[in-house]
Amino acid sequence: MAFATVMVPLDLGSCSMGRLKIGASVADRFGARLIGIAARPTLPAKFYGKGSYINTETIELAYRRVADDLAQVETKFRTLTSKLTRPECRTARIDPMAYLTQQSRAADVVVVNRYDEENNDDWCCSIEPGELILRIGRPVLVAPPHVDSLAARRIVVAWKDTREAHRALWDGLPFLKAADEVSVVAVGAEPEQSGARDVVEHLAQHGVAATILSHPGSHAGVASDILAIAKRVDADLIIAGAYGHSRMREMMFGSVTRKLLQEAPICCLMSH
Repeated sequence: MAFATVMVPLDLGSCSMGRLKIGASVADRFGARLIGIAARPTLPAKFYGKGSYINTETIELAYRRVADDLAQVETKFRTLTSKLTRPECRTARIDPMAYLTQQSRAADVVVVNRYDEENNDDWCCSIEPGELILRIGRPVLVAPPHVDSLAARRIVVAWKDTREAHRALWDGLPFLKAADEVSVVAVGAEPEQSGARDVVEHLAQHGVAATILSHPGSHAGVASDILAIAKRVDADLIIAGAYGHSRMREMMFGSVTRKLLQEAPICCLMSH
């Protein structure tokens, strides 16, 4: 099992080329096709406002501006991916989240960024990673701002015996098979109770030598414990299931997923 197609949303922002580098490295590593996705509406309400007076001249100017921006993105994409096999750039005049959701049918894994306040003018800042994970039925590789590389040599699997974690483990197999060290972390449960021992044995059947790192849990919470362990073992990738509870409960009580998405200093591969 390997990734056959990697997809990356693109814009002219400071994070775009970083995540493209990650996507290109993943594609190169697995001999996969890389697809770049660039999209923005011709008349985004963010710039023109709802109910704004729009005339023919405004529309033509906006049309030319979007065409120029999309052409710039495609040029940068072609330059950075010239050594890859069959790179493809797809562009559209549509909301970036809507277009990526639609186009993800052609992807095995999608690479996005978590954004900070400095990047809130990028087109792709409207692609909220948590919402994307719930929408597309594909694993999503979430990179922190300004991270532009992923070796995935030391991986932490955040394990809990849920459907989402089962899915993430399966989706992450290409990375797990290529890793040097894999740690299965079950916070607050014994290996037999959590199923972590079965997971390690299952991974062994796929040629992955993994170890169990049991953790009793702390007052800091599960996500903080996972991040602390990842730092201790010098991991650069966390694989985790996302949103194991209802969205209402997540909003009211917080969640491991949300904390990982907001605070992880390394890439996270998440599935739902």
